[in-house]
Amino acid sequence: MKFATWNVNGIRARQAQIQEWIGRERPDVFCLQELKATTDQISTALWEMEGYCCYWHGGKAYSGVGVMVHESLAALMPGRPVFAHPDFDYENRIVTVDLSTPVGNVTVASIYVPNGGKDFQAKMRFLEAMDAYAGANAAGAIVLMGDLNVARTERDVHPKERKPRAIGQLPEERALFERIIGRGLVDLGRQFDPDNDGLFTWWAPWRNMRQRNIGWRLDYVLASAPLATRARSCIVDRDFGTSDHAPVVATFE
Repeated sequence: MKFATWNVNGIRARQAQIQEWIGRERPDVFCLQELKATTDQISTALWEMEGYCCYWHGGKAYSGVGVMVHESLAALMPGRPVFAHPDFDYENRIVTVDLSTPVGNVTVASIYVPNGGKDFQAKMRFLEAMDAYAGANAAGAIVLMGDLNVARTERDVHPKERKPRAIGQLPEERALFERIIGRGLVDLGRQFDPDNDGLFTWWAPWRNMRQRNIGWRLDYVLASAPLATRARSCIVDRDFGTSDHAPVVATFE
């Protein structure tokens, strides 16, 4: 099974790239963030993409998340996959789907945590609610994926970008992020690449930051521990696409 996440920074601008990437990778579950589009603004080419059940949860020109589930997983369920929103959803920032998979029942969440630049306390409240959600679901198999807008450690920020008071690097954010992971989750990106000081998923769109790999790691696949034992890889597709984020792909046996 292949689970993937990508902050597309505008689904309408990246439609052709999404179709190209799906055609190449054929993920079983594909989570997207920062759609910046209402459902009626999303092309039918994506709504009706062959082989996928799609769900979009967006607002005009801002935020938004989606999930695409391959029909091979959808076929394991009695009806169409059930998509839902936890109570703490606001600004179209989280959608979940319960799936029957070859390794058992799994709940997958596509998440776009607020950046926090305009309202830091709103970001912290969202992360607090994520922590409660992870705790309430700790007994089951869950995968939290998306743009979580926290660089987990100093290693997850290029030295030239490290700033002690930069939002996304603050101690209180990192402590809360660790608390979420402590609910029995595994950071698959770091599990498979523990010593890589250049493992980033976001680059500022100026001064050739991406080409120079001067970035931050903000996009994650967090899997419950029993499911993580079945993971075989988690990679960043750094060279693909024109979004300021790269796709992250986890593969499970």
